[in-house]
Amino acid sequence: MSTIELTKENFDDIVSGNDFVLIDFWAEWCGPCKQFGPVFEKSSETHDDLVFAKVDTEAQPELAQALQIQSIPTVMIVRENIAVFAQPGALPAEALEDVIGQARALDMDEVRASVTESQEAEQAQSEQGQQAQGS
Repeated sequence: MSTIELTKENFDDIVSGNDFVLIDFWAEWCGPCKQFGPVFEKSSETHDDLVFAKVDTEAQPELAQALQIQSIPTVMIVRENIAVFAQPGALPAEALEDVIGQARALDMDEVRASVTESQEAEQAQSEQGQQAQGS
């Protein structure tokens, strides 16, 4: 499968419409991005059941900023609308395959439970902080 160009216009549709999306954040001027590009493309041909997408951070600065991308290349994996992996740096082919395997092996029920637990803890801390300010 070839890669899809992600933009702020199609991001939500592609990420929410697919259970497993790998995203490569890159720019034309970035040497390591150019080295990683063929590795990402080759992997997309191996895993035709997954969606491989690229974000040109020069053309889509708002998208990169919204996802807190601070250096490129960065690889992100989103499973079932949850970012389960994000790491800057050009991964060698073996490392990319390992990361994909680990992401495939995740128990998404456990991941969702963990996310919910974290959100509830953050909300409780926020409420405690607001009560402390009010007293």
